[in-house]
Amino acid sequence: IGLLTAIAADGPEVSSALVALIKGAHDASVGVIVGSNTFNLAAMLGVSALLAGSVLVPRKTLLLEGTAGLVVTAIVIALLLGWVPVAAAIVMLACVLAPYLLLVLGGYDLACRVGLRRVARLVLEQDTGDAQAHHPPHAIPEFATHQQLVLMAVDITVIVGGSFGMVQAALTLGTRWGLASGLVGALILGPLTSLPNALTGVRLGRARRGAALVTETLNSNTINLVAGVALPSLFVALTAKSAQNQLDLALLAAAMVATIGLLAARGGMRRPGAAIILALYAGFIAATLS
Repeated sequence: IGLLTAIAADGPEVSSALVALIKGAHDASVGVIVGSNTFNLAAMLGVSALLAGSVLVPRKTLLLEGTAGLVVTAIVIALLLGWVPVAAAIVMLACVLAPYLLLVLGGYDLACRVGLRRVARLVLEQDTGDAQAHHPPHAIPEFATHQQLVLMAVDITVIVGGSFGMVQAALTLGTRWGLASGLVGALILGPLTSLPNALTGVRLGRARRGAALVTETLNSNTINLVAGVALPSLFVALTAKSAQNQLDLALLAAAMVATIGLLAARGGMRRPGAAIILALYAGFIAATLS
């Protein structure tokens, strides 16, 4: 559920980053992704923990999602800083994401069949013969396929069209107000495009669906980094070598590590931990404005 929700809600972030890139606003494009990812941690997990009292996630789920999220973030940050070439970064990302998707989509049995039994034991619940009896499948409503395809086409058109308009308006206002394009991306476009994710995440948090919430948050950030930075880097040079950009990336990395650590604590992320994540986002805002 978390993975599917992240895919569905990530359209605005990725579209806006790509639109900014097409317009030649490279700093704004990177800013959208970095600002969106930092905002996601604060708005989805921090706010959820404040409202619900805590965010609890099973250890195995956190190990799988947290490891994948941290490694992908580290690879893309290294790419933006010029520490690794684009081709090497893409290969490393594929080595992380291919087994991750196999584990998530294929489940325990498939992972064992392809030689990932040890990994599956660490990060997945083993399928049991009586699981179906205790947890009968939900009834799946039938939808007209052509109606769903039309809806998808309309949604994509609205998202892309809205992204063009939003990016153009934000960059124009930023120029009029004397704001750097990177700041516009990180503090205006990033949070605005993340609102669908944030609202969905808070709903999951208040319903105490911690596994789905954490999966959505970290997968959303991973999709942003891969689709908004890594893949476009095959065609356009994207870098973040200024002191400001390096500080923003350092704060994103710190927020990721702090988030995983707080979720791993006994009792999950509680309100004091949520305050730490929100404080890190406030620091991100202050650093970007300085």
